[in-house]
Amino acid sequence: MMTPIGIRIRKQIPLSYHYSSIQALLSRFTPTPYNPISNSSSSTQTIPTQFHESQCTNPISRPTVFLFDPPPIRFTHTKSFSTDPSSLDFPSNQPPVVSTISSHHNISQPIDAGSSIRKPISLWPGMFNSPVTNALWEARSNMFEKYGEPTADPPSQSELVTKSPAQSRTSILYNLSSDYALREHYRNPWNMIRIGKLLEDLDALAGTIAFKHCTNEDGMSRPLLLVTASVDKMVLKKPISIDTDLSIVGAVTWVGRSSMEIQLQVLQTTHESSDPSDSVSLVANFTFVARDSKTGKSAVINQISPETGEEKLLWREADERNKMRKMKRKIQKDLELEKQYIERLNALLAEGRVFCDLPALADRNSILMKDTCLENSFICQPQQRNIYGRIFGGFLMRRAVELAFSTTYSFAGVVTHFLEVDHVDFLRPVDVGDFLRLKSCVLYTELQNPTEPLINVEVVAHVTRPELRSSEVSNKFYFTFSVGPEAVKDGLLVRNVVPATEEEARRVLERMDAETPHPHSQYENEI
Repeated sequence: MMTPIGIRIRKQIPLSYHYSSIQALLSRFTPTPYNPISNSSSSTQTIPTQFHESQCTNPISRPTVFLFDPPPIRFTHTKSFSTDPSSLDFPSNQPPVVSTISSHHNISQPIDAGSSIRKPISLWPGMFNSPVTNALWEARSNMFEKYGEPTADPPSQSELVTKSPAQSRTSILYNLSSDYALREHYRNPWNMIRIGKLLEDLDALAGTIAFKHCTNEDGMSRPLLLVTASVDKMVLKKPISIDTDLSIVGAVTWVGRSSMEIQLQVLQTTHESSDPSDSVSLVANFTFVARDSKTGKSAVINQISPETGEEKLLWREADERNKMRKMKRKIQKDLELEKQYIERLNALLAEGRVFCDLPALADRNSILMKDTCLENSFICQPQQRNIYGRIFGGFLMRRAVELAFSTTYSFAGVVTHFLEVDHVDFLRPVDVGDFLRLKSCVLYTELQNPTEPLINVEVVAHVTRPELRSSEVSNKFYFTFSVGPEAVKDGLLVRNVVPATEEEARRVLERMDAETPHPHSQYENEI
C-alpha cells in the first residue's frame, strides 16, 4: 500500500491496525533535509532521498525519470554512490530503479542529503514540482556548480561565442509504460495526461536549453537572468496517451540581440504508424529574453550558427515569426480606427443588449459571457519559485490551464478535451508572496462543426496588492477545448456566448482576429 508520504511498503498493513500503530510505523521514516545540488567527478550521480533508508526494513521504490543528452550521466535513487550502476548492492527480489540525466557538463562532488552542507535557497525550488522539472533544475544547478565560486562582484559576460543548435539540444524521456509512480504524477481523473504538468515541464526544459546556450565556460562572468517572454500558440496534433512512453526534444532555433527562440517537440510513437512525423503530438516555441542579473538591463547573448538544412529552415521560420509579431503589434494599434471594426463590434453587442434589456425574450441557446466566469485566488508560495527566486512560469501555465478546463467543464456539463493554447505573453514577473487572482471566462464558442463544437477560454492573471490598492495583469492565456462527438450525439447542446459590454466585445474581436490565419510562410511544410 502507499503511505500518506508516498512511500511504497512491501508488507501489507492489516486494516485492523489502530491509527496509533500506523503512526508508529510511519515514525520510522525520519525526514532529512533535501539538497538538490550534487557535485561529483565520477560518472554516476545519486539523487539524495528524503528519508534515511537505514531506518527502513524494506527497500524504497522511487519514481523513474529519464533525461538524456549524450554523453549520459547515470545515477540511482539510493544513498550510495558508484561509478558502475551494476555494482550497486540491491536485494535479489527488487530490481534497481535507475534514472538517467544528461548534460555535456561534468558533475562535481556529491553531497549527502543528510549532510549539514547547504546550498543557496534559490536552488531548492525544483523539489516541489514534477520529477522532470525537479531533475531539469537540478541539472541547471549542477551547471552553476561547474563554474565554481565567482568573485564577489563578477563582471558581465564580455566575450560572446557562436554556437550551433546541436550544442543546446536536450531530450527528456518519460518512461510511462513501465514506471507506475511516474505515470501517477501525470495522470488526471479521467486516465489522461495532465496537460498543465506537461506545460510546466516544457517551460522548465526551455529554460535549461536557454541557459546552456547563454553560458560560457570561462567561469569568470556572472550568469544572465533568463526570463520567459512569450510562448507561441501550441496545438495538440493528436491525443497523448498516459500509458505510452513520451519524449520531449528541444533546441535553440533563433537568436536576436538579447532574445532567443527555443522549439520543443513532444513525441509519442504508436504502433499504428512507423512515420516519424506521426509521432509529433505537440510543437511549442518559447521566447526567452536575457537580462543582466545585476543591472536588470537587456544583455547581449551568444549567437547561433545553423549547420544542417533543417536547422537553417527552422532559423528562417523563427525569424519570420519574430517579424510577424512586430507587425501584429503595429497593426493592433491601428485596428480600432477602422470602420469595419466598429460594425463588427456593434453586431456582437446586439444580442447582448437583448439579454440586458429584454431577458425574457433572449435566445435560450445563448448565454452572457459574464455568466461563464470562474476565479481562483491564492498566495504565491516559496515552493513555487524558480532558480531566480521568481514564480515559475510553468506553474502559472499549469494553474491557468486547470482553471480553463474547470470553466469549460462547468459550462458544457461534460468533460472537454484540450486542443491548443495560444500565444502567451509574460507581461510582468510574479514574486513570492504575491496575491495572484486567476479570472477565467468563455470568450466565444465555435459551432460551425455541429459534431465537435469548440470552446475558447480566456484566463487573466492579476497580481493584486491590497496594501497598495493596486492590481496589475501579469499574464493572459487563451485555450481552446473541444466537446467530443459522443456527447453531441447524446443530445448535448453547447450554447453561444455573447458579450454584454463594449469591453467584452473588444476582447472577443481581438481573439477572433488572432485566430485568423496569416498568409502562409514560404518555408511552411518544407521539412
